Amino acid sequence: FLMQTSEMLRKICVRNLVRKYCRGLTAERKVQLQQKVVTSAVFSGKKEGYLESLSQPFLETRLKENDLNPKVLQLIRGENIKYVTPVIKYDRNGFKARERLLVLTQSSAYVVEMAKIKQKIEYSTLKGISTSNLSDGIVVIHVPEDKQQKGDVILQCEHVFETVTKLCILANKQSQVKVVKGSLRFRVGSGKEGTMVFTVGPEPQVFKDKTGQLTVV
Repeated sequence: FLMQTSEMLRKICVRNLVRKYCRGLTAERKVQLQQKVVTSAVFSGKKEGYLESLSQPFLETRLKENDLNPKVLQLIRGENIKYVTPVIKYDRNGFKARERLLVLTQSSAYVVEMAKIKQKIEYSTLKGISTSNLSDGIVVIHVPEDKQQKGDVILQCEHVFETVTKLCILANKQSQVKVVKGSLRFRVGSGKEGTMVFTVGPEPQVFKDKTGQLTVV
């Protein structure tokens, strides 16, 4: 009987401590924890660098709305901007690296060049998100085959865990994030596909190899 009472008291004590901790959380801290739970579900045990990312809090955004060109803000008017981060975008054909911004709103993802919107992906049409199991920051956003889309979007993100987590939460596509090994296929456009190969080397680099594939080291 004493053992049962002790166990009951222990459970009540733990429950009270948990309740006190939860009630003491700020709204910002609660959002952080919710996002980290999603990150864990997507990346834990799958992608290198995940454990090191645990101690790094996610920022609400990497750039403020005021950092965007007024012309871009005008084009996105009416949409609630949730997250903005600098990215490197790789062309689907020649794989040339270009500096861009990834802008996530409540309903769409935008790839932005200065005052121009280069590509818009509505979350409702987003087919999937892919990244590798290695420590690179490559993210591929898969889009449908239609005339409005030029092909899948190949990005390199400095804060890959943060960016993918924000994107899949906003798009409600957590179940469609794939962490791949070795290689992945992406759509170039006009029914064509390309291949991206992931490998390990002495220093990180991204280049077009002799076979025409995009190689990520």
